[in-house]
Amino acid sequence: MRIGVVGTYGSATEVVGLARDAEEAGWDGFFTWDGISLGGMDTWDPWTLLGAVATVTSRITLGALVFVPGRRRPWKLAREVLTVDHLSGGRLVLPAGLGVLDDGGLSRVSGEATALRERAERLDEALAILDLAASGRPFSFEGRHHRVTDLVIAPPPVQRPRVPVWPVAGLGSARSMGRAARWDGAVLQHVGEERDPTPAEVADAVAWLRERRERLAAAPDTGVRPDTPFDVVVQGRLPGDASAAQDRLAALAEAGATWWVEARWDPARDTPAALRALVEQGPPR
Repeated sequence: MRIGVVGTYGSATEVVGLARDAEEAGWDGFFTWDGISLGGMDTWDPWTLLGAVATVTSRITLGALVFVPGRRRPWKLAREVLTVDHLSGGRLVLPAGLGVLDDGGLSRVSGEATALRERAERLDEALAILDLAASGRPFSFEGRHHRVTDLVIAPPPVQRPRVPVWPVAGLGSARSMGRAARWDGAVLQHVGEERDPTPAEVADAVAWLRERRERLAAAPDTGVRPDTPFDVVVQGRLPGDASAAQDRLAALAEAGATWWVEARWDPARDTPAALRALVEQGPPR
């Protein structure tokens, strides 16, 4: 199991420094997050931030938990993806979700989709366009919200056939889980609940995803191959006791999780200094 951390709080400079420290301390992944405005909380653009992080690191996997592709024009997003992928030498991943409605900026701006169906459609169309754009060849696309005609996004990403896509897989939602099964990984989380998945829930999800990917691989024109790598990502806050933390990680790995991402969201406790101290301790192997 690989272990990452989210740079939740701090100035832009502090977050970039945190990523550099995470690599030096042996963490496997560093993630930022993608929001419009969170009630006065410092909110940085994830692509600009990851571009800076890519230039001060050389090994660590980079991404955001999670990107919201439906809020961006897909052709602009494709350019951002390939830029960070090239700056990092092929270390970018794309965790992707619908976006949350309690993002404080949504009620203060126009033009953002709020209906669940439209957000899902925009996510699916954006991912489809990103996949086509990664070829580096002319492509066209016709969807409900986006149309592309003979567009070339060049150069292609370093990673082939594309930058890995990890959609959010809402436990218990066949539509959400099914979306993740079509791509390169799944970020497991509960729908409408703020609690970490249990090892038993992870094991059930892994079995469901494996079965769905086998069915997709047997169908024509899905592009799914069950023998290709598929990441299963769980995020949350580990217990403070080192032994308990290691037991939890072992149980999640046994259940089939390939990533644990430490994500701490308590502004009272998780100050930039506290996050730095956490990172400098190194990942809880």
